[in-house]
Amino acid sequence: MATDLERFVEAPGREEKVREVRELIDRLGIEYLYLQFVSVTGKIMGKGIPADHWESVAEKGFQLVYGATVNLFTNRAGDYLGYGPEAAELVGIPEPETFMQLPWAPTIGRLYCTLFRNREERENPGGYLTADCRGNLRRLHEEFRAKHGLELRMGTEPEMMWLKFDEDGKPRDGYSKPYCYHIDQFESLRPVSMQVIRYARKMGLDMIQGDHEDAPGQLELNFSFDEVLRNADRLTTYRQICAQVARENGIFACFMSKPFMGVSASGCHHNLSLWTPGEDVFKRTGNDPDNLPGMRENYMYVTGGENTFMPDTDDPQLPGKIGLKSIGGIVKHLGALTAIGCSTVNSYRRLWDTGFWAPVFADWGFQNRTTGLRVSAPGRFEYRSVDSMVNPYLMGAVLLAAMDDGLENDLDPGEPEERNIYEAMEAGKEVKKLPMSLGEALDHLASDTVIQRGLPGEMYRLYDEYKRDEYARFMSTVTEWDNKMYMDCLP
Repeated sequence: MATDLERFVEAPGREEKVREVRELIDRLGIEYLYLQFVSVTGKIMGKGIPADHWESVAEKGFQLVYGATVNLFTNRAGDYLGYGPEAAELVGIPEPETFMQLPWAPTIGRLYCTLFRNREERENPGGYLTADCRGNLRRLHEEFRAKHGLELRMGTEPEMMWLKFDEDGKPRDGYSKPYCYHIDQFESLRPVSMQVIRYARKMGLDMIQGDHEDAPGQLELNFSFDEVLRNADRLTTYRQICAQVARENGIFACFMSKPFMGVSASGCHHNLSLWTPGEDVFKRTGNDPDNLPGMRENYMYVTGGENTFMPDTDDPQLPGKIGLKSIGGIVKHLGALTAIGCSTVNSYRRLWDTGFWAPVFADWGFQNRTTGLRVSAPGRFEYRSVDSMVNPYLMGAVLLAAMDDGLENDLDPGEPEERNIYEAMEAGKEVKKLPMSLGEALDHLASDTVIQRGLPGEMYRLYDEYKRDEYARFMSTVTEWDNKMYMDCLP
């Protein structure tokens, strides 16, 4: 019986795509290939090979230690997180349809990879590796489609900050002033933003709008929504682009959620909708369609189908039945979802700084930014309890799990809250708060078996182990705040 790996390599049409990549390599003068995958925290990992070996690696893949999926980091005791040195090596198989020339390094090509268990494993040899968050999302989305006849389309709003280096070479202050929507401050970062946009369009991101946000050096540059996996790939690509543009301009691209208190944090709101199947359509993003710097699939966006979140009553603010059930699932599981959307210790600085529209309450409403979930426009809703450090593959997977629960069990989200949530609470409304620390959020995740379905196989164990260690490191650290607060105290 063929293994998952063998079926993947022998999939119909793949051989032709491998040949197309060779043609692109030769036409574009590609000398080297980055074979990349995404770790449990969203870090881009992988290997590089000379382009001469493309056909061989396309068939056989490359090997790398299992622990690379957990960043190959050690815990507080000095032991490797997730997998020890005795563990086998994974097999990464590149996906030819993801081939793309790097616009800032024209001799380099980039491909995403799907990960498998080693061929010689005694248990499930050549099986899909569940430590592969990107592969998990693809398979979970396929299962969701098969079960409900619906697909998740996602648009993300990636805020981040551009910082200066201080005299010691450390990132410190924002490059611009904290003036929201201020064109002069937007202009001050134009060399950066325009280079990001140029590179992004070359790589298939359909850039649609941008603005200066209300923190120092904070920009939000948006691209079109798409099927959930491709959107996650494009967000990952966007981060790679920002890091490169920062290097070119001698500044720092900061995706930390809350580097400064008293101003807004960097969020990454996820706009969601469930659709009946559509079709992929090529979208021009400034490239010559007959002379593309990558495989045509990089420029495809899904269109058509029916948006099931559109209102089905006379109330234009109320989503349709499928949308309401999906909101019901997300509201029910907001505690556990927060462990994925707010994935770092620093994430909770954002939630505690409540004067800056922090989404700390497990409620929903239409255009209501004081709730964790809002209907941002007819036909979609915005999940707000997610920040710039999110792993979009894990977030997409657990949102699918929550919406599946809502659809399966007809979960009612209750009436939308149209008041400012703080005023509603003063008037007597009881509202649950989101977890207000990483440790508390991980406890919610530990008790939520529905959301754990979005972290299948070994993924939940790996994520929990990694993040518990991160939280323990924080709790066992003496900070500058500790010294200022207690150093001179007499009990």
